Amino acid sequence: MTVKNNHTIKQLLSLAKTEKDKHLAVRIQVVALAKQGLTCPAIVKMTGYCRRTIQKWIARYSQYGIKALSDKPRSGRPVRLPIDQYDQFCARVDAGPNPSDRTATFYGRDIQQILKKEYGVVYSLDGIYKLLHRLGYSCLRPRPRHNKADAVAQEAFKKTSQRGWMASRERILASE
Repeated sequence: MTVKNNHTIKQLLSLAKTEKDKHLAVRIQVVALAKQGLTCPAIVKMTGYCRRTIQKWIARYSQYGIKALSDKPRSGRPVRLPIDQYDQFCARVDAGPNPSDRTATFYGRDIQQILKKEYGVVYSLDGIYKLLHRLGYSCLRPRPRHNKADAVAQEAFKKTSQRGWMASRERILASE
């Protein structure tokens, strides 16, 4: 395989190390391997990618340079919630449940109802979780609190109550 001399091997390897996109980094490493003189079957054995894919990457690099190795934009299904409403939706989720939501913590079904009522957008439950992940939310949630809970009384109880458990002094084996 012939690789055009756009970069040296050291430059390619340093670019691969500093690249944040892992797919692009692998492609740059493949080009560096080809530039070192390895054959296509040897690179296939090392990387696990098919021969034709490696040949395409090297041909694109030789003709257009590093930029040609990055992923091209893909078309896909358009998002249902318009991007300009993302900030408003995030603010609504961050504010937490309203009394009209009748819940202490948001679950997927609750957010599904909010999107349907307030934004007129219908998502499946799986779509809700993908949307939340795309917006930077995780599945972690705080422990739910009852609306009528008295935080001061709870703290006083924690301070004045005795521990309900004591560590046993001696070990008792289960077989005895």
